[in-house]
Amino acid sequence: MKQNIGLRNAAAGLLAGVACLFSTFTLAAPADMDQGIRELQNGWAEVQYKTPPNDRAKRFEALSKQAHDLTQRYANKAEPHIWEGIILSSWAGAKGGMGALSLAKQAKAEYETAIQIDSKALDGSALNSLGVLYYKVPGWPVGFGDNKRAEALLQQALTINPDGIDPNYFYADYLVYRNRKSEAIPYLEKALKAPARPGREVADEGRREEVRTLMKEAR
Repeated sequence: MKQNIGLRNAAAGLLAGVACLFSTFTLAAPADMDQGIRELQNGWAEVQYKTPPNDRAKRFEALSKQAHDLTQRYANKAEPHIWEGIILSSWAGAKGGMGALSLAKQAKAEYETAIQIDSKALDGSALNSLGVLYYKVPGWPVGFGDNKRAEALLQQALTINPDGIDPNYFYADYLVYRNRKSEAIPYLEKALKAPARPGREVADEGRREEVRTLMKEAR
């Protein structure tokens, strides 16, 4: 939604894909909450795509405090929980080591809370983000990873937002991870055609580059 034991690759890369999670804000929420979400989105993109890798963990840790403050103020809204989860996941990816799994569990709890409140918030981002955690985190007895649950959640997210860059990219990433590369190509092509999101230029640019990189691997 970036552990040396049982992880998909290595500790530093435990949540590399999860670290890239993000979404858009809802206009139906209170104006100051919207502003808070925008600040988290922009802060996340700046750290993820414009900050040297060695500096990201510290920056994400600081951003997570800002996200938690917003969640406490709007505990009954799904959007802050989603963004706190995204930032915790990103911090885990940047941090690596045993602490990464603990952060991933915290992110999981935020996504689950968001889904209970409104599973369609931010175009189903909690479903998408939780799905990514399930295939990035190792399975029992080390972690809570579960490929079947991952695919089900990712497909649910695609049902809600079939044209979005994130759900298409992450489902393709899951398919490549499962060595179903030919199935991933159409989703990657769709991700590249996804409409631009106003105010999300840095995030969109970074995501498209990730799509192109994954496309090379899939082919």
